[in-house]
Amino acid sequence: MDYKNAGVDIEAGYKSVELMKEHIKKTMRPEVLTNIGGFSGAFSMDAFKNMEKPTLVSGTDGVGTKLKLAFIMDKHDTVGIDCVAMCVNDIACAGGEPLFFLDYIACGKNYPEKIAEIVKGVAAGCEQSNAALIGGETAEMPGFYPEDEYDLAGFAVGVVDEKDLITGKELKDGDVLVGMASSGVHSNGFSLVRKVFDMTKESLDTYYDELGKTLGEALIAPTKIYVKALRSVKEAGVRIKGCSHITGGGFYENVPRMLKDGVCAVIEKDSYPIPPIFTLMAKKGEIDAKMMYNTYNMGIGMVMAVDEADVEKTMEAVKAAGETPYVIGRIEAGDKDVKLV
Repeated sequence: MDYKNAGVDIEAGYKSVELMKEHIKKTMRPEVLTNIGGFSGAFSMDAFKNMEKPTLVSGTDGVGTKLKLAFIMDKHDTVGIDCVAMCVNDIACAGGEPLFFLDYIACGKNYPEKIAEIVKGVAAGCEQSNAALIGGETAEMPGFYPEDEYDLAGFAVGVVDEKDLITGKELKDGDVLVGMASSGVHSNGFSLVRKVFDMTKESLDTYYDELGKTLGEALIAPTKIYVKALRSVKEAGVRIKGCSHITGGGFYENVPRMLKDGVCAVIEKDSYPIPPIFTLMAKKGEIDAKMMYNTYNMGIGMVMAVDEADVEKTMEAVKAAGETPYVIGRIEAGDKDVKLV
């Protein structure tokens, strides 16, 4: 008896690392001091040296049951983007600049080519956010996961000068809410998605005219990464007073998290186009509007609150970063809550 007969192939692990190295190289930053394959990743503190009060910000998350689609579609090169996005977007909406990322993949059987495809997506997400992929772990766990399934999670660290933290403390009546378009469902609410639609290859390969693509293509579209857009707004000289990453819990849970006591957010539902995947899901699943807005991003992945005088500058900065902005509402005096009108 040996480890391989017990279900863990050490040689496959070595091959996975070799295959993923080409993707990881693309994410390197000058501050990275170690090579892939060591026991830890080292990152120089040079990135902080010009800050008055350097403050670390961190985020951790996974892809969730969206992975079920990847298994059925046998498409593994985008879920890594989702994993990175869920972490770095949280860092960015606190005002932070992502520095580095680590991933964790647990699988029933290590298929090196599949693992490399997953890491390819992770590396793509790191490139989009300018975060270095400095380490990770691939755990082969036979008997715990089915051979053709895996889980994917990650952890990111960023930095911000304390004075640039986005806290919501400066929000006031009359501030304007600017939203950035999502790419679709992103990586939340898939337990409900999987109840609405049949999770079969035939169903996911079905083309819908209203979507302009197959159901699977619409659902597996990777989460938008808003790091560059938020950086662009900051570099345009705009002070972002509040910021919310619209993830699980939709508008009702996430928007109040960016507010201070004494103000509320008013969002106009008809101020931007709702992607057809949400309309299709609501109709097919007979899901009421409040539940949709309490579960999904409904087409807006990130919400910023800025001074009314900075709206035009904010819109131009977001467009310059390649994202689509909409004025979606305002801040008013009131209870710390969100109103959808």
